[in-house]
Amino acid sequence: MNTLTLPWYARLRRDVPQILQLAIPILLGQLAIITFGVMDTAMTARYSTDDLAALGMAASIFISIYVGLTGILSALNPIGGQLFGAKKYQAIGEETRQTLWLSLILAGVGMFVLNHPDLFIAIGEVSPEIAEKAKFYLMILSFSTPANMIMRTYIALHNAISMPKMITTLQVIGLMLKIPLNYLFIFGGLGIPAMGGPGCAIATSIVQWFWVITLTLIIWNGSSYKQFHIFTTFSKPNLRRIWEILKLGAPIGFSYLIEVTSFAFMALFIARFGTSVLAGHQIIANMGTVIYMVPLSLSIATMTVVAQHLGAKDDVRSEEVGWSAVIFNVFVSVVIGAMVWIFQDTLLSFYAPREEARLIAKQLIFFIALYQVCDAMQVTAAFILRGYKVAFWPMVIYAGSLWGIGLLGGYLMAFNKLPHVPEILQGAKGFWAGNSISLGIAAFFLLMLFKITARKKLH
Repeated sequence: MNTLTLPWYARLRRDVPQILQLAIPILLGQLAIITFGVMDTAMTARYSTDDLAALGMAASIFISIYVGLTGILSALNPIGGQLFGAKKYQAIGEETRQTLWLSLILAGVGMFVLNHPDLFIAIGEVSPEIAEKAKFYLMILSFSTPANMIMRTYIALHNAISMPKMITTLQVIGLMLKIPLNYLFIFGGLGIPAMGGPGCAIATSIVQWFWVITLTLIIWNGSSYKQFHIFTTFSKPNLRRIWEILKLGAPIGFSYLIEVTSFAFMALFIARFGTSVLAGHQIIANMGTVIYMVPLSLSIATMTVVAQHLGAKDDVRSEEVGWSAVIFNVFVSVVIGAMVWIFQDTLLSFYAPREEARLIAKQLIFFIALYQVCDAMQVTAAFILRGYKVAFWPMVIYAGSLWGIGLLGGYLMAFNKLPHVPEILQGAKGFWAGNSISLGIAAFFLLMLFKITARKKLH
């Protein structure tokens, strides 16, 4: 029977459980990771507003670099997923080894940029004290960059072979380590002086290296990994294979970079409105990042399932899984947006910000509740396309919408550079409004591209 004739609700009942089986452990792991940022923000907010502003700036720069580089390595997920669906297990091991070589090259790039952040910091026009704290934070994190890159390769591998629970377990253990380490290095103790915001970076670096060392030993000795021959076979860098990874990974990484820098440059420009405005924006940005983990986790799981069905030559099922994921993700995001709006005061109280920062955050929380649906649609469509190994045109769509409309349009509204900009869209609110509009435009074009790609695959 041609399963395309199944009604949408029947496909949902069939496809959503398969997606959730992967998405739930991915989500738990993502929430553990994002809690790193929540803890950093909440603890630093209690230390000082200046440290919170420096953290916001440094975190924006770091995330831009980290996401751009690790996005390249995430190409292993759809590559490995299709090979897993085709039962080509030893080929997965070879692709993993080549991706690990690539991760070391990218680590060198990341370390250099993190140790030379002056150009990015200059955009924010912050005080010398805040700038120095931000530089110190980034310098510390640079030493964990090799661990970051290797860990991202391991995460992509585990998602591709439907084993995300191993990653989740380690991420939760890492969170349990991170919290006491944060207290120790931010506020001081056991003979260690209080370091404020930069103390978060030391705690993160320790956890990152713990993850990589532990997971390497597990993969080396674990029986579940023997069929892939990841470390039992040695491979020199293969430029042809690395180039194939880069052809898919570079547009993915650049898409990540566009998406994240649209937020990062928002923070840098918003810094011009003052420390309190930047601190309020940092709280809302952090909250939005936490919420984003839900559609992101569902999308990562969808990409894996789509890639595996494509590898098994089941093109019809791949398309159906994609549309089921879009419908389900939109429904979940509507519920989340409503909950954010209803419980906004409770959510803001968690961060315990100074009153001036709280007032700014209160003005911006509307946008988080508003753009959930558009955000869910665009991220689901983008990851489905990655499952099809389509990454170039989504990158172009992101550049035009998030940079051209979101960031540029937000700048023009925020700084009142357009005629008759209403006061409600000036200041930080202008950036958030521009970003919300750009996500809706990206969602429309990405969904159209998915429809075209799936039809071409079928015919």
